[in-house]
Amino acid sequence: MTPTISRAERVGQEVTPDSMGDPEIPGAASPPTQRVVKVLELLSRHATEHLSLARIVREAGLSRATAHAVLTQLTADGWTARDEDGCYGIGLRLLTVARRAESAFPLRRTAVPHLQVLSEEMQVPVFLAERAGESIVVTEVVGDPSAGWIRPGRRLPLAPPVCREFVAWAAAPVQEAWLATADPAHRDRLALVLAEIRTRGYSVERLVDDSTPMLEVLAGLRDSPITAALRAQLGSVITELITIDYLPDELGPENAVVTLAAPIRDHAGAVVAAVVSCPDSRLSTSAVSELGAATMAAADRIAGGLGD
Repeated sequence: MTPTISRAERVGQEVTPDSMGDPEIPGAASPPTQRVVKVLELLSRHATEHLSLARIVREAGLSRATAHAVLTQLTADGWTARDEDGCYGIGLRLLTVARRAESAFPLRRTAVPHLQVLSEEMQVPVFLAERAGESIVVTEVVGDPSAGWIRPGRRLPLAPPVCREFVAWAAAPVQEAWLATADPAHRDRLALVLAEIRTRGYSVERLVDDSTPMLEVLAGLRDSPITAALRAQLGSVITELITIDYLPDELGPENAVVTLAAPIRDHAGAVVAAVVSCPDSRLSTSAVSELGAATMAAADRIAGGLGD
């Protein structure tokens, strides 16, 4: 029996033996669409470059025939552009759509100039973190943060002990529910830290860079269906990796500060995003306060511009 090939498959890929077996995300409703998205995402990450077909094949994880077919159609429609060397970059049509889409994200459009000013004045990289349901997403980055996990599109769970600046101003039942998901060994300290964040106006992350991605993995595992014994062991490992934030009497002549985050609140007072400065260095107490004040001021200016 000859297999039936849909129109979407004919447009999305060239069906040849070389194109069979392209990796797919489990459960994807439309693999051809998935392949197109992979190519566009790759080119958008290298917006100032033109990539060879071989590189696109390698980095997008597609067969050569599939990548060629996808790029031929995208280029014909203006979504991508092909130069005289046969390399590909984003096209004018994609750029036009992207600019139109900016109007749907007023927070980012408002924030970018303020992030740039903050980064220049304080000489540190900064980024914008936005709340998306029960996650936090890095959406804009200014400068070159030393921590490799800080990049646009990076998603973090809104789970203890991270993302404290998103919880510190929440109603008591919300805070209690968040604290209830924390490891019991951390709950008392976290409650004190949330109160201190509300008082001073920002959170301070003192993790070393190598511990940050490990903490994210461990936090995710803790919420998976595992035994109580393993959950307790994970909590012990997290405890060994971190000391959560700074309390007032813990600040000394030099203080390790990876990031410092101030909330952006909407007109109802809900924290919808945060401005995060990334010194990743040791700072004096006065320098921490100065960076905190500058970061809070930037967050307040962004919040004030949301109604413009």
